[in-house]
Amino acid sequence: MTPKLTKYIPWIPTEKQQAFLLLDCEEAFIGGAAGPGKSVGLLMAALQYVDVPGYNAILMRDTYANLSKPEGLISLAHEWLQNTDAQWKEGNSYLFPSGATLSFGYLSGPLDHFNYQSAAYQFIGIDEIVQIREVQALYMFSRLRRKENVNIPLRFRCASNPPTREQVARGTWVKSRYVDFKTRRKDVVFIPAWMEDNPHLDTKEYKEKSLSKLDPITRRQLEKGDWEIRASGRMFKREWFPIIEVAPIHNIQWLRFWDLAGTEPLKESDQPAYTAGCKMGRTPDGLIFIDDIRRDQLSPLHTEMLIKRTTEMDGRGVSVWMWQDPGQAGKSQISHYTRNILQGYIFRGRPATKSKETVWAPFASQAEAGNVFLVKGAWNEDFLEEMELLPDGLFKDQADAAGGAFEILAGINAGVTPNISFVSEDEGNEILESKPKGSGYIEIWEQDKIIGYRKIGGKVPRISM
Repeated sequence: MTPKLTKYIPWIPTEKQQAFLLLDCEEAFIGGAAGPGKSVGLLMAALQYVDVPGYNAILMRDTYANLSKPEGLISLAHEWLQNTDAQWKEGNSYLFPSGATLSFGYLSGPLDHFNYQSAAYQFIGIDEIVQIREVQALYMFSRLRRKENVNIPLRFRCASNPPTREQVARGTWVKSRYVDFKTRRKDVVFIPAWMEDNPHLDTKEYKEKSLSKLDPITRRQLEKGDWEIRASGRMFKREWFPIIEVAPIHNIQWLRFWDLAGTEPLKESDQPAYTAGCKMGRTPDGLIFIDDIRRDQLSPLHTEMLIKRTTEMDGRGVSVWMWQDPGQAGKSQISHYTRNILQGYIFRGRPATKSKETVWAPFASQAEAGNVFLVKGAWNEDFLEEMELLPDGLFKDQADAAGGAFEILAGINAGVTPNISFVSEDEGNEILESKPKGSGYIEIWEQDKIIGYRKIGGKVPRISM
């Protein structure tokens, strides 16, 4: 069985490229090592139907510079098409006698996908897709369409090596969507490719003179197409966080610290940050336990609902903290949560006055010393992946929440480590300066600030710093 070819494809496809060209599914990915002819396969696939009227294809990269560099997609297309009846239209496309087109585009800035808002393609090919934001790559599916009664398959094709350290912030999603059989959709085809699949490549020379000069991780990614080897960050290591079945029940102080994000994820926006809430506890001998992390991309309203529901589930023995942005806006936000969302619970804002690295560093020291434990849960992998990539990863919300929680428990920038004590029922109705926990107290306000708390009955916990 041979794939459909046109006169505009002057090279004979390799066996791996033939398998790629024969696919009739909507979505497919060819990926792995450097040198197997992945980019060539994409150009071949884009040219398969340029003899059919009404066919439009586009090949994409992260920047125009990468499209037009030597042996890039545009340079290769010029080499193949310059002596044919295809016409190069100054700008970014070829026009064929059939009326079909082959265009070239890029997705560099966070809004670049809007440049294709009114376009329609039957073939979309993205090379080195690990350099593309997930939300932008998936947006291009909305451009995949055809007219009624046009016998052209709709195809979304992409290719890539595993992401390097510099690309991992954008490219981690590719493994989950295309490579990992546990998370890959059943209708998506993954074709692994290695340099040995390309008979035209001098693999011995390439390995000895080019790849041998790389660091071991990058070399293994490009030489072996290894998606499992990890490009680690510079602050945390995965093995620093042992996972246990349950946390201690007695003699441990718990709190949950929140790092708020701005907006819910929208198709029209860049990938937004998450809101994350880290429930952390500390024993008297200084051991740290992370019991749970809640994390989601939500609107402000749904964020408030998440925080309130989580606080109720945690119970009144768990104090609640939140990073407080500088200025009046941050004060207003903390005031809003105090009065309207978490009234009756111990809640405080923590001014965000230091760099993220400064917040993470003390927590990293404790983790490296073996003093931080994770309670087994579905959140473990996301947390470990984020921590492992710091400070180079795209998301830092869980790290910010964990770092803030550790600061409070360790008494950083405070006189003592916080302690929770209980107010007895006969303590009276005096106004207390420190904020107690529980519905047994009401807030006393003067103008726009809280001046104290008054007991209205019951035995409630109170936190002191």
